[in-house]
Amino acid sequence: MDYLALLYRYYPEDNALRRMLLHHSRQVCTRALQIVDRHPELGANRALVEAGAMLHDIGIFRTDAPGIHCHGTAHYLLHGIIGAQLLREEAELLRQKAEHEGSTSSLQEEDVTFYEALARICERHTGTGLRAADIRALQLPLPAVDLLPETVEERIICYADLFHSKSHPLRFLTAEQVAERVGRYGEEGLYTFRRWQAQFE
Repeated sequence: MDYLALLYRYYPEDNALRRMLLHHSRQVCTRALQIVDRHPELGANRALVEAGAMLHDIGIFRTDAPGIHCHGTAHYLLHGIIGAQLLREEAELLRQKAEHEGSTSSLQEEDVTFYEALARICERHTGTGLRAADIRALQLPLPAVDLLPETVEERIICYADLFHSKSHPLRFLTAEQVAERVGRYGEEGLYTFRRWQAQFE
C-alpha cells in the first residue's frame, strides 16, 4: 500500500500541517516497528503496523486545532472517527473500481480488508482507548460506543502514539511521563498502559 500517496491526496500542500503530521507519524511508526521487530512472538502484521502508524492521524485536517495547524470545524476528539470514515470511503472506492472493471480478485478483497483494519486503528488510538461509559459520563463529542484497541496491531500503535506529541514534536515522553498523563484519566487507562509496557518493552 502506498500510504504516502494517500496522505498526500488529503494533504496536498507542503505546509506546516503536513510536515508536522509526517514527523509525528514517522515517530510513531519507528517506535511501533521496533516493537514488532523485537517481539515476533506477538505475530503482528508488520505492513499493517507500518501503514496504520503512518495513517492513524489522517483525519486531523478536518478538526479545529489551530495549535497544530488544523483549521477545520470538527472537535479534535473526532479526528480518529474522521480518519476511519476516510479510509472506509477509500475501501468503497476500491470496491466500485473492482465492480466497474468486472474483477473480484482476492487481491482486491484483501485490499478492502486492509483498509478496514486501518480504519479501526484510526478510531481506536486515542489515549489507551475510549469506553462507551466514559464517553457518556464525560459527555465527549463521540459516538457512545467502545473504541478500544483490540488487535495486537491496534494496541502497538496506540501504545507507540502515547510517547509522541503533535504539539511538541521534538519532545519524547518517558514511560513515567506517559503514565502520569494517562493516569489523570483514571486507573483503568493507567493499568492498560502498564500492561502494554510489560508486553512491548
